[in-house]
Amino acid sequence: MDSLRSALADAVGERFLTSDRDVLASRATDHTGRYSGRASALVRPADTAEVSAVLGICRRAGVKVTVQGGRTGLEAGTVPEHDDVLLSTERLTSIGDVDREELRVTVGAGVTLSALQRTVAAAELLFGVDIASRDSATIGGMVSTDAGGLHTVRFGHMAAQMLGLEVVLPDSEIVRRRRRVSAENCGYDLPALFAGSEGTLGVITAADLALHPVPAHRVAALAGFAHLSQLIEAVRVLRRLDGVDAVEMLDGRGLELASSRLGFAVPTKLPWYLLVELAGAWDRTEELAGALERCDPDDEPAVGIDSAGRARVWAAREAFAEVVGLFGAPVKFDAALPLDTLAAFVENAVALVSNRVQGAIPVLFGHVADGNVHLNVLRCPDESVLYHPVAELVRDHGGVIASEHGVGTHKRNYLDFARSREDIAAMWAIKRAFDPDDYLNPAVMFPDWVRQPS
Repeated sequence: MDSLRSALADAVGERFLTSDRDVLASRATDHTGRYSGRASALVRPADTAEVSAVLGICRRAGVKVTVQGGRTGLEAGTVPEHDDVLLSTERLTSIGDVDREELRVTVGAGVTLSALQRTVAAAELLFGVDIASRDSATIGGMVSTDAGGLHTVRFGHMAAQMLGLEVVLPDSEIVRRRRRVSAENCGYDLPALFAGSEGTLGVITAADLALHPVPAHRVAALAGFAHLSQLIEAVRVLRRLDGVDAVEMLDGRGLELASSRLGFAVPTKLPWYLLVELAGAWDRTEELAGALERCDPDDEPAVGIDSAGRARVWAAREAFAEVVGLFGAPVKFDAALPLDTLAAFVENAVALVSNRVQGAIPVLFGHVADGNVHLNVLRCPDESVLYHPVAELVRDHGGVIASEHGVGTHKRNYLDFARSREDIAAMWAIKRAFDPDDYLNPAVMFPDWVRQPS
């Protein structure tokens, strides 16, 4: 350990290496406090060359490495299991010049989403992915988990934003892939391969990202429904509109908690609400009003046309970030289901929670245009009584157990609920081709039966 520490200190500087037990204990625990692991050191390289040096040192020493960004992931994807060296990307914070002609920018993996948003907004542009943890989530982590968010219905996940990538491979080689023209068909799409790889194939150090013009007009509306089936039929209508930018499902239980416990000015009369926003070069208010009339909601929709009005509408959605933490760390499920089975899944999942955990509160929301649903179970001290049966419900209703948060460590042994064993074995072959020693993010994604075949 002394020789390893000396080599790492030479690579990054003594100041940016620590083996303090208290620091490591905090870094080896995820932000929910539910999942903890073991680490032997924390190293914070300043640039790609230092990342390469760190990986080379650890691989030669036979030491596992877990990569950490903003540590806001929800599936224990940055929790080490093998006395790992923790490699933090927090110092990789460079932001290049915004190219307003080509609509792109190059940023370091440690740049937070909010910092990126501020930079491109100053150039009157926007980035297509937005998530609630924007102030702490880093671009490298978002690429690694192929994060989605509030505007996937229009812009897609992180993979759709990728124009290039800089990554350090497990053998410490540095690969830079930058697409300079849109008409390119020259071999494997490596950036797409790394999007969603959760740090198992290499350490992302920088990304070239696509940007978009800020739309001249936006309009948002919030409509309530007595039944989830009505809301889903409304989703089918609204997601086909030109310029649809967001379609969000909100659970009335969560809005009631936001109102009664947190003082949010949100509607509470109905069990389900749908938030929709349109954006474009011209005003789409009348178009949205006509579509909402066809959807026949059970109350008069609240509509926001100017920035203040839209903020009032979006406050209902933003409230859920605080609601889910009202009673400590919730039990979280991040799933996606076909729209035609979503209502049945929700009904069965809520019943299961009520039957299994007395006093638990299920709260649901999600980017419903894509079938995404986040089920958060509040007042549930022991997730083991729920996790397997709810995951089975997702599978049995034709859904997948990871929609936008990734697999991480938490769901690795549920991966075959969404992928066949042949599919998983093919992914494992790719992992072993890049990382035959399985030393990089070794606790993530792959189920135990892959690593320990019978």
